[in-house]
Order: sequence, then C-alpha cells, then structure tokens
Amino acid sequence: MVQRSLTASAAAAAVMALLTLTACGSSGNQAGSGTTTAGASTASSSANAQAHNDQDVMFAQHMIAHHQQAIQMSDVILGKQGIDPRVIELANQIKSAQGPEIQQMQTWLNQWGQPTTPGAMTPSSTMPGMPSHSGMPGMPGMPSHSGMPGMPGMGGMDGMMSEQDMQALQNAQGVDASKLFLTQMIQHHQGAITMAQNEVKSGQYSPATAMAQSIVTSQQKEITTMQTILGSL
Repeated sequence: MVQRSLTASAAAAAVMALLTLTACGSSGNQAGSGTTTAGASTASSSANAQAHNDQDVMFAQHMIAHHQQAIQMSDVILGKQGIDPRVIELANQIKSAQGPEIQQMQTWLNQWGQPTTPGAMTPSSTMPGMPSHSGMPGMPGMPSHSGMPGMPGMGGMDGMMSEQDMQALQNAQGVDASKLFLTQMIQHHQGAITMAQNEVKSGQYSPATAMAQSIVTSQQKEITTMQTILGSL
C-alpha cells in the first residue's frame, strides 16, 4: 500500500515538472517573438524616417547653390559704405538664416550618398513645375538667369543672378546699391519660394519638406519687408 502511494506521488510530481517546463518554454518563445517584433518595428521606422526621393535630392542641391548666392549678395552689400541700416540688418539676417540651412542640406546629401552640387543643366532648362524667367526689361541689374558666377549650369534656377547682375551690384553705391540689392533679392527670394513649394508638394523626406515650408514662410515675410524698405528709399 505504501509502495503504491509513493509510486503515485512520484508520477504526479513528474507530470507537474513536465507541465512547468512546457509553460516556461512557451513563455520564453512569446517573449522572444515580442522582442523580435519590436526590433523589426524600430528598424522599419528608422528606414521610413530616412526615406527620400529624387525631389528631395534636387531640392537640397539647388537650394544650396541658391542660398550660397544669397549670402554672396549679402556680403557684397555689407562691404559697402552708405547703405541703409535696414538693408544691412536684412543682409545679416539672410546670412544667419541661410548659412545653417546650407550645412543641414549638405549633411542630408552626404547621408544619401549624393553630390552636394546638381548636374549640369542647359541655360534653357528649369526645374519641373518652375517657370522660366528672362528678367525684367528696362531694369539694369535685374536677373537675366545666365548663371551664377563660378557655378556653370545654374541659370535654370528661378531667381538666380547672372554674372552681369552681380557685377551691377558690385558697381552700385549708396542708395542705388541699397535699391538694387533689394530689387534683386526680392526676385531671388521669389525663386526660392517656388523651389520650396515644389519640395513641399512632391518631397518625401519630412525634415526637407519642413525646411521648405519654413523657407516659404520666412522668405515671404522678408519680401514684404524689402518691398516696404524699397518704397521708402
């Protein structure tokens, strides 16, 4: 009788041990599966955050060149005497805003394995969805879009100054220089806004589209400011 009781107890203990091991194994598998799923989800989110398209690349490449010329124009006006203080303030503001944006866009392009300068374009070519400008007749020094000095192929971008435009700004003095700078920079900003609007519409990389929207907002405000200053000179 005692022998039977011991045998039954041993059998019950063995069954309980087996059930415990099975439950632990199942729990471990579920935990492992959860960890794998979370890891895959994180990797997917990271990949989506870095996703970009050709429009993003084109926006960054072209806006870098566009910003560089705006800084060059600002440096020209800041190197002159007798410039309206409001124009000086605006030129410094442009440099402060666009310098860091250039660095950010260069970083994106490096991350994407893309060059920081666009491929050569013909003088008549334009970015998709962007109208071609031939300048304003009767306004010396206004953009003729034949390219930025030292940057061949840039003539297809909206608002870009030609070599002649830049030379006119270099030669202008005093109030005439202030007026010409404002007139040219308004045109330059209008081109940048068009480029940025295309990025907002067709870009995929969210930091780039966010920058583009910021450019639209900030440069439209600067255009309004420049028009006000120009009207008072």
